[in-house]
Amino acid sequence: MADNLDLNGKVALVTGASRGIGRETAIRLASAGALVGVNYHRSKDEALSVVREIGDAKAVALHADVADPAQTSSMIDALIERFGKIDILVNNAATFDMNPFDRDDYAAWQQGWRRTFDLNVFGAANAAFLAMRSMRKNGGGKIINVASRAAFRGEIEFADYGASKAALVNLTRSIARGCAKDNIIASCVAPGFIETEMARSELEAHREEIERQIPLGRVGRVGDVAAVILFLASPMADYLNGVTIDINGGSWFH
Repeated sequence: MADNLDLNGKVALVTGASRGIGRETAIRLASAGALVGVNYHRSKDEALSVVREIGDAKAVALHADVADPAQTSSMIDALIERFGKIDILVNNAATFDMNPFDRDDYAAWQQGWRRTFDLNVFGAANAAFLAMRSMRKNGGGKIINVASRAAFRGEIEFADYGASKAALVNLTRSIARGCAKDNIIASCVAPGFIETEMARSELEAHREEIERQIPLGRVGRVGDVAAVILFLASPMADYLNGVTIDINGGSWFH
């Protein structure tokens, strides 16, 4: 029975790893012994900083807009070329923006939904599909999807984001049921409000209201989420398949 967080010999890819939850996750996976692909889209300098912190021999920066299927394929290929395989995929890259039902611009409404699903859902699904090719050849692997409390609430100002994260939860369950025969395990985390750049505007505008919703009385830190992802990636979670773990300080249950 495995009772440790040892990831020596494992190769991990973290999408959206230049900052926030992705950055902290990449660092923690590397600290546990994994070789890590640090994906970024626009933040090259930040991604290279993550690689330097981990060490050039143990990490590589990988440019790709995960919403683009061709770039996602090239990213996976580049990681396998560098480290030989992929054992752990953390689908963290995501986009979020306000897109209320009562906005006037119908074209902008549609564009918001397309952009959100292209990255948050299709990007994650494509990365999983491609990563699993390598996993099957190497005896299995783990896919960890970063969803959100929004998957379960029914959001009123960013329904596209909430719906995309609900799809990610269901994708996790589908992989869990469909790919266990190949020793591929899927799990999901659903953070509430976390101190990240993505959440900054909402936190600046509504921090007191948000904190009142949280029984623990504080907004989450990136380490709160990264620690759970590390656990799920580790041998300690080898029998957890298809689960979604809430990380929200008790602010929402489902």
